[in-house]
Amino acid sequence: MATTTRAVVEELLLRIGRGDPDEIAALYAERCDWKLDWPEEEHGGPVTPWIRHRAGRADAADHFRDLAAHHVRGRAATAIERILVDGPDAVVLGEIRQTAAPTGRPYRARFALHLTVRDGLVVRHHVYEDSLSVARAFTP
Repeated sequence: MATTTRAVVEELLLRIGRGDPDEIAALYAERCDWKLDWPEEEHGGPVTPWIRHRAGRADAADHFRDLAAHHVRGRAATAIERILVDGPDAVVLGEIRQTAAPTGRPYRARFALHLTVRDGLVVRHHVYEDSLSVARAFTP
């Protein structure tokens, strides 16, 4: 497996596109600094339970399982606009399009994903996204 930052990030994005949580999680270190830019009081809420801080590989798999469980399968797309790499750090810029399973409402959210790669594994996963569009799609 290639271990350069760009190669790991590109592989991660391919795996996320395929949707297998365990395959995705295999690219994360056992311990990982994982944060989502979301109002702190909303983390782990009943409407968006996948949105919370995580700690490592097992949590990464759970995140992608939870994410899939709360969205309509086959009604999602991600447009990657740019991958910027600086040493072990990478920033992925793009837009996600999903449909909230509980409400059936589609939404679009711009995002920036800051990843750090060490020894071929992701050790930092920080997401900055349009949380308002997500919250609106999931609010009854």
